[in-house]
Amino acid sequence: MKLATWNVNSLGVRLPQVLAWLEAHRPDVLALQETKMVDERFPVQALAELGYTAAYAGQKTYNGVAILARGPLEAVRVGIPGLEDEQRRVVAATLGGVRVICLYVPNGQAVGSEKYRYKLAWLDAARAWLEAELAAHERLVVMGDFNVAPEDRDVHDPRRWAGQVLVSAPERAAFRTLLDLGLRDAFRLFEQPGQVYSWWNYGALAFRRNWGLRIDHLLVSPALAAKCRACWVDRAPRAHERPSDHAPVVAEFGS
Repeated sequence: MKLATWNVNSLGVRLPQVLAWLEAHRPDVLALQETKMVDERFPVQALAELGYTAAYAGQKTYNGVAILARGPLEAVRVGIPGLEDEQRRVVAATLGGVRVICLYVPNGQAVGSEKYRYKLAWLDAARAWLEAELAAHERLVVMGDFNVAPEDRDVHDPRRWAGQVLVSAPERAAFRTLLDLGLRDAFRLFEQPGQVYSWWNYGALAFRRNWGLRIDHLLVSPALAAKCRACWVDRAPRAHERPSDHAPVVAEFGS
């Protein structure tokens, strides 16, 4: 089984790249964030031609999430139960006994801002829901753009980023509460080379200089962690013309 997550930063712009990536890699599941597309425009037919079904929750211009799967998706849920939030940031579904949750965590804008407080409250609500989901589903994966670089080794220049949004202590603490539930960071299940990131700013030649952050994650239940064979970042799409500022993160699991 191959699972992947990718913040595409506009599916309307990046659809040809997504279709090409699906055809080349054939993941069983691809979770998308920042689709920035209303549901009526979602490319159901184009994906079906490649053998993918989809569960999605979109809105115009901002946010938007989707799960693409090579098989029927069941028990679809949009949003976090009990959290009143008009922003489309969560979609969940079950495929072949695996519960898949796609998250697009708020960016937070700046430490101390109203959007930062919203981000921390959102993560707290997500943690409570994920605790229940983990109790209900032995095989569970939570993947997406978490907008948190968990450790200094996930940041190209920790001193330059110290105290800023995406790396601040409260954000990292909120991320750790997810791991405290028993979820495992699939990327860190393996010895990895240094300076591997999943997001690079569009400016300052950041991608060429590898000035990035690892903020896109696959968190897996203990049962899936035991089956995980590999996890890596596919940098190739970030080098395309008109790319997303994120790269796909991929994990493979044995039967």
